[in-house]
Amino acid sequence: NLIPEDTVPSTVVAVINVRDRDSGDNGKVSCNIDGDLPFRLEPSSENTYKLIIASALDREKDSAYNITITARDRGSPSLSSRASLVLEVSDVNDN
Repeated sequence: NLIPEDTVPSTVVAVINVRDRDSGDNGKVSCNIDGDLPFRLEPSSENTYKLIIASALDREKDSAYNITITARDRGSPSLSSRASLVLEVSDVNDN
C-alpha cells in the first residue's frame, strides 16, 4: 500500500477488524501498535480500529513502515495474537 508522504496527519490509512469468539472478558479485545511509529490506533466501533497517521511522514527518512498490531483479550491468562502490515511511503517532492 502506497501512502504519499504529504498525507495529512489524522488521515485514516487502514481499518482493522478483530474478533474473539469467546464470551465475557475472554472475548473483549484491545489492540495496540508495537514500536514508536508515526501511526496510532483508535477504536472505531466494537471490534474495529482505525489506523491513523499521527505525525508527518518523510520518505527520505523512512520509505516503508512495518507495522505490527497486537490484539490481546482481557481473559486470565490473557491471550494475544499479532498481525503485520507494510505501508510504503511514496515521494511527492522530488524533481
